[in-house]
Parts: sequence; structure tokens; C-alpha cells
Amino acid sequence: MRRSRLPEGRDGAVPTGGRTLSITRRNRPNLRGALLAVALATIGAGLSAALNAVPAAASTIATDAKLEGDRKETVFSLTMTAGVPAEVFTLANPYRVIIDMPDVSFRLPASAGQTETGLVKAYRYGLFGPRKSRIVMDTVLPVAIAHAEMVNVPDGKGVQLNLLLRAIDAAAFGTGTGATRPQAKPAQPAEEDAAAPAREPNPKPVIVLDPGHGGIDPGALGVGDVYEKTVVLEVAKQLQAELKKRGRYVSHMTRSDDVFVALDDRLKFSAEKKADLFISLHADALADTDSAKSVRGATVYTLSERASDAMARRMADKENSADAVAGLAPTEPAETHEVRGILADLLKRETANFSSDFSATLVGKMRRNVNLSRAPERSAAFRVLQQTRTPSVLIELGYLSNPDDQKLMTSQKWREAVATSIADAVDAYFARR
Repeated sequence: MRRSRLPEGRDGAVPTGGRTLSITRRNRPNLRGALLAVALATIGAGLSAALNAVPAAASTIATDAKLEGDRKETVFSLTMTAGVPAEVFTLANPYRVIIDMPDVSFRLPASAGQTETGLVKAYRYGLFGPRKSRIVMDTVLPVAIAHAEMVNVPDGKGVQLNLLLRAIDAAAFGTGTGATRPQAKPAQPAEEDAAAPAREPNPKPVIVLDPGHGGIDPGALGVGDVYEKTVVLEVAKQLQAELKKRGRYVSHMTRSDDVFVALDDRLKFSAEKKADLFISLHADALADTDSAKSVRGATVYTLSERASDAMARRMADKENSADAVAGLAPTEPAETHEVRGILADLLKRETANFSSDFSATLVGKMRRNVNLSRAPERSAAFRVLQQTRTPSVLIELGYLSNPDDQKLMTSQKWREAVATSIADAVDAYFARR
């Protein structure tokens, strides 16, 4: 990215690629030590802008956000307790605006980002990585960042980042793939290499627990702003505590707080830990219909080339889109022959059989303490289950769209019961092996 710095004390514009972003004397922020810099660059599909303000502090809080405008121009405003460096860029497939900032915590109204306004369908926010925050806005049309500024709030109690988004046509936007930066395809870890030698057994079985979603990716949303990412993290912590109490296993979590972890990074983590078993935890929610309130119960999924049914296919599509939800370049859909090759290797190593065995054991143990769906064992091409040497399952704990399921999933007593059931299944599985 080419950076251009405005000389101190001048009004001006920084032209890049035929587009211009202006900061005038009237709206220039009056911040101590502020770097008055604006950079624009064309990255893949769209326009990128960087605003440098005072260094970020861990205590910086976003206290308010609002959208105003129509489908020609829309202004997004974010109020914060202090100025921070902010990088803004646009992506395609689908059309999005991304704002990256260092370590900003969000204390916004529960309804923030859920109502379509002007060019913005919705937006979400949260941690994108350690000490890195992100806002992702889904737009109804391709947009350009026509203007950006960071200014003092009139009452002197913070600063405001303002973005003016302007509708443009697809031809003017470009034909990008959605990549935020030039990215190489992540290298598969050696553990995923079919030709890799057999690994030494672990002294104790290693269990990797994978709480789905996190940070900027909230997952499914229940009634009263209950987020999937929060529910599954609490269950994972309870399960890890239960496994530790039994003293027979070493357990790791792909995330232990509210932070986003990419799908490939979850796979890499499992490989690095030489996991003997991988358990991904999720919850679901259906659209707000009459039937949504009657559908409930837990389901255990394993990997397959073709989905066992339409519900499994929908679930895999939802979970496989997690990276795109967080503003990453979407993972290219696995070609049929690639999935088939993975499955062939799984069969050679009996990993698929072990996954199915654990799934059946898990359903049997969970049935005692947990409501199950009408078809509790299903399969589909889940990206996070594509592990050649580690038996893996994905558990949908229930439906946040069902009042009874949500009430249970937010209950400590239920979390203890489901953790005990899963741990019992782990015991039974390794006792046979």
C-alpha cells in the first residue's frame, strides 16, 4: 500500500488511482500528537483508506455508532473515547466495507448493526485477532469510500470516525475476489499430508475443543441478544474443566475468549497439537417463522462428500462461510475431487470410521441428559472437519431460535450436564481404542 502524508498545516487531497479523499482545515481533528495522514490504494476489488490518529490505547471504547442516508450516499459514524489508527477498505463477493482498528472494545446498543439503512444492509463488530478489532459492513450495492475523517466530538468527550459511502456501479468497483490483501493459499500443515509418516502416540489422548465463531463473527443470534459464540465458549470451558477433572486427557481450545479464529487456523491448531480427537461446538437458529419455535434438539455431524440431507447442507454452508462473515477472503469451495481425495485418505487411516464411532457413542451418551433433534446423526462437507488423521465431529447443541433450547443453553446446570455427557462419550471412545 502506498502511503501519502498531508503536510502539517495544509488543507489538501491525496489522489490515488483517479480517486480523491479530502480532509479540510474545517474538519481536521485537533488531537494531541495526531498524525494527519490519509492513504488510498486499490486492493483487489476496491478502494482502501488509512487514517492515522493518536496511538491506540487498550482502554479505547466505541460508545456509539449510527448510519444515515439513502441508497446514493450513506454516512457511517463511530464514536470512541480516543482516536486510533483506522484502516478502511472495500471488498467484493459479497460487497463489504471493512474497518480495522487496534484493540477497540465495543459498548454499543444491542440493536446496533441489525437494521438496514441506506447502502448498508447490516454490520457486525468485534475482535478479529489479538489486540485487533474489526467492523464489517455488508452493502446492498458496490460502494466507494468518498470521504473519511476523524474529528473531535463537540462535547470534548471523544472522537468520531465518519465515513461517507457512495454507490457506484460494478464496473467502476472492479472485479476483485474479495481478498483484503494479496494472499497466498494457506499451506496445509504436515499433519494433513497423506504421505507424512505415522506420528508417535501421545502419552495421554489430546482433545482439541473448538468453540465456533467468536469476535467479529457472532454466529447465530437468539432472543434477547444471546449469541452463539458466547454459548459455545461457555460450554467448551465447562467441558475442558470436566476433562481436566478426570485426569486422563490433555485438552486445548482453539479459542479461550471472544476472538475470531479463521477456519484454516483451527485446522492448523489441531494439527500442531497432534489431536487424537477434535470436537467443534456450535448452536443453530432458524429464520423467525412459526416452525422455528418448534424445531429443537442437538445434532452431531461428521464429514462426508455429500450432505446427508438438506438441513446438513444448509448447516455446512453456514459454518463454512465463517471466514467471509469476518471479512476474510472466502475459502474457495473445495472441488469434488479434493473432498473425495481427503475422504479416501480418511478411509485408509480409518479416521472416518473412528469419527462415526465417536458420533454414535456421543449421541448415545447425550441422549440421557440432552434433547436431541429428530435425526441426531448427520454428515456434510464441513471445512473444519477435513482432517486426515484426527477423528472429528461437529456438535450443534440446539437451536437458539427455540425458546426452550435457548433457556437450557444459557443455564449453568445444563452446561454441566452436556459437558458430562460429552466427557462420558470421550471415556467410552478411548476405552475401546
